[in-house]
Amino acid sequence: MLEIRDLSVFYGDAQAIDGVNLSVGDGQVVALVGANGAGKTSLIRTVAGILKPRAGSIRFDGREIGGQDSHRVCNLGVGQVAEGRQVFPSLSVLENLQVGAMLPRARAHAAAALDRVFAMFPRLEERASQSAGTLSGGEQQMLAIGRCLMGAPRMIMFDEPSLGLSPTMVAEVFRVVRELHAQGMTILLVEQNVAASLQIADRACVLENGRIVLEGTGASLLDDPRVKEAYLGL
Repeated sequence: MLEIRDLSVFYGDAQAIDGVNLSVGDGQVVALVGANGAGKTSLIRTVAGILKPRAGSIRFDGREIGGQDSHRVCNLGVGQVAEGRQVFPSLSVLENLQVGAMLPRARAHAAAALDRVFAMFPRLEERASQSAGTLSGGEQQMLAIGRCLMGAPRMIMFDEPSLGLSPTMVAEVFRVVRELHAQGMTILLVEQNVAASLQIADRACVLENGRIVLEGTGASLLDDPRVKEAYLGL
C-alpha cells in the first residue's frame, strides 16, 4: 500500500531522512522505532505532505504522492494522528469530529462514520456537546483518533499516541490500535513505548540518524539484543 524508496528530507542544510526505504503492506501494522531526533516524525510528516522530500519516491496505492499538498494526500486516504493531539479546543467534541469529515472522500459517509466513532469511543458521545479543550489528555487523544477516522482513511499514521497519558489511557490507546488492525486498517506506528509497539507490529524498523539500521518482524526485533539494550533497558 505504501512504498517509500530512497527518501531524503532536509531542514535547510540539515538532513533529517537519509535514503530511507520502507514498505507498509495492506492491513499491516508497521512500527517505526528510534530515539528522539532519529527522524521518525519527519518521515510521517513527509508522507503526509507537510514536508517536501529532497529526493526519492513515496507511492500510495501505486500513485506517487511525494511532494503533493497535504489535503490531496489526506483525500487519497492517508490519515494522521499527530503528536500532541492537536484538537480544536474551542470547538465541541462533535464539531471536532465533523471537521474530520470535511474531506470530499468522507462527506457522503459522515453519518455512518460518526456512528462508528461513537461505538468505539462511547465517552465521546457522552461529551459530544462539551468543548474539546475541557477534555482530559486521554479523552483528547480518543477525539484525535476519532477525527482521523471521520476522514475515511485507508491508512493511519500514529505519531506518539501514548505520549503524556496515564497507564490506563495508554492501555486504551493500544486497545484501539489492535482493534483497528483487526478491522483491516493499515497502520504506521511511531511510539515511545517500544515494547508495546513491537508486540502488536507485523513488521518494524529501527531509525537512527535518519537511516533504517534494523528491520524485521515485531517479534524478532523484540528479541534482538541491540533493541533490548538501546530501547528496552535490558
